[in-house]
Amino acid sequence: MAANCPQQPSHPPSPTYPAMPPGPGTGAPVPGTGTALRHAHWWQRRVVRAGALITLLALSGLVILALVREQTGTEGFLAGLGLAVLPVPLLIAAFRWLDRVEPGPWRNLLFSFAWGACAAALIAIVANSFATRWIAVATADPSSADTLGATVIAPVVEESAKAAAVLLIFLFRRRDFTGIVDGVVIAGVTATGFAFTENILYLGTAFGTDQLNGQSGLTSVTAATFFVRIVMSPFAHPLFTVLTGIGFGIAALSAERHRVRRVLLPIAGLLLAMGMHAAWNGSSSFGPYGFFAVYAAFMVPAFGLLTWLVIWTRQRELGTIRRELPAYAAAGWLTPPEPLLLGSMRARRLAREYAGRHLGKPAARAVAEYEAYATSLAFLRHRGRRGRAGSDFVVRERELLHELWRRKDVARPALAHAAAATAPEVVPPYVLPYGHPQGQVPYGAMPPYGQVPYGGIAPYPAYNPYRS
Repeated sequence: MAANCPQQPSHPPSPTYPAMPPGPGTGAPVPGTGTALRHAHWWQRRVVRAGALITLLALSGLVILALVREQTGTEGFLAGLGLAVLPVPLLIAAFRWLDRVEPGPWRNLLFSFAWGACAAALIAIVANSFATRWIAVATADPSSADTLGATVIAPVVEESAKAAAVLLIFLFRRRDFTGIVDGVVIAGVTATGFAFTENILYLGTAFGTDQLNGQSGLTSVTAATFFVRIVMSPFAHPLFTVLTGIGFGIAALSAERHRVRRVLLPIAGLLLAMGMHAAWNGSSSFGPYGFFAVYAAFMVPAFGLLTWLVIWTRQRELGTIRRELPAYAAAGWLTPPEPLLLGSMRARRLAREYAGRHLGKPAARAVAEYEAYATSLAFLRHRGRRGRAGSDFVVRERELLHELWRRKDVARPALAHAAAATAPEVVPPYVLPYGHPQGQVPYGAMPPYGQVPYGGIAPYPAYNPYRS
C-alpha cells in the first residue's frame, strides 16, 4: 500500500485502504443474515447487555451486603467497612499507575472492582459455606472440614470466581485487553474488590468478638486482624489473581492461530493462583511460625518478582512506542520528535501539564487522549507486524489515526513544549527512518508538517497481516 502525503498541513494524509470484507465493524450487512447490524435483536443491543450486567452486580451487592451484615451485626459491619476501605485507594492507584502507558477505560476497572466485591464475593461465601458444611456432615469432623475448606475449597472457588471477570473482559472487551499489563491491572482490581468485601467480614466479625469479650486496644482481635490483613498482606488477593491475569495477558499476545496456547496459558495462570492461595491459607497449619515462614519464603519474593515483571513489561511497551511510531511520522501523521516524546512518561506528563496550565482541563484531557491513541496505534502496528492483529486491523488503524488528527492542534504545541523541556534527554538529534543515508539531522531542520521528509513519496505505514 502506498499513498501520496498531502501538500497542505491543514489536511490529513489520505491513504488508500484495502477493501474490507463485509461483516461486523465495516458497516456492511453480514452475508447470509439479510439484515444490517442495526437491525440486531433487542437482547444484542449494548444498552440492554449493560443494563443486565449492572442489574446483576447490583443484586449481588445487595445480597452480599445482607449476608455480611447478618454475620457481623450493624456495628461490626460499620467498623469493618471503615477499616477495610483503607488500603483500597492505594491499591487502585498502584494498578492505575502501572496502566499509565496505555490507560484502559474506567468502565473496565469499575466492572472489575464491582465484580470482585459483589459477584465473586457472593459466589465464594455461598459455595465455601455449602462445601464446608457438606464435608463436615459427610466426615463428622467439623475441624477437618474447616481446614479442608480453607486450603482446598476456598482457593478453587475464590480464584475461579475472580478469574471470571478477567475472562469476560478478555472475551467482550478484547480491544482493551492487549497484553500482560492489562491482565495484571484487571486481575488486580478485581481481587482488590474481593479483598475489600472479605476484609469487611473478617474485621467486622473480629470487632463483634471484642465487643462480647470486652477487649480493646492493641491486644484486641480486631487489632490483630487489621495488622495481618491490612498492614502485612493487603496485596495477598491481588497477588494470587495477578497470576491468572498474566496468563490471559500472554494469551492476548499470542496469534489467533495458536488456539491451544491461548486456552492453556490462562488455565496455567489460574492453577498457579490456586496453588499460591492454598499455600497462604494453609500456612496457619504449619505451626506457630508457619504464617511468617510462608510470608517470608513465598509471598515477599513472589511480590517482588511480579513487581519487577510488570515494570519491565511497562518499559518494553515504551520501547515499542519509540520503535513503531516513526513509520507514522515518516508518512506525515506525526511530527518527527513525537515517537520519542510519546515513549517517555516524563515528556507525556509535561505535555499534559502544559496544556492544562495554558488552556485548562479540557486541553489536558485532549493531550492525554492523544497520547493514549498514539500508544494504541503503536501496539496495533506491533501486533500486525508479528501476525497477531485481528481482521479489523485496517479499520482500527484508520479510527486511531482519525482520533489523533482531531486532537493534533491542541496536542502538538504541548508536545513541542515537552520536547524543549526534555531535550536532549528525550529528543536527541532526529534519526531518519528506514536507514536514510543522510544520517542525523538536528531537530528544527525538518520540513513543515504534512510534507514528506527530504522529498519523495513516503509509504503509508498501514500493514494488513491478512494480505500477502
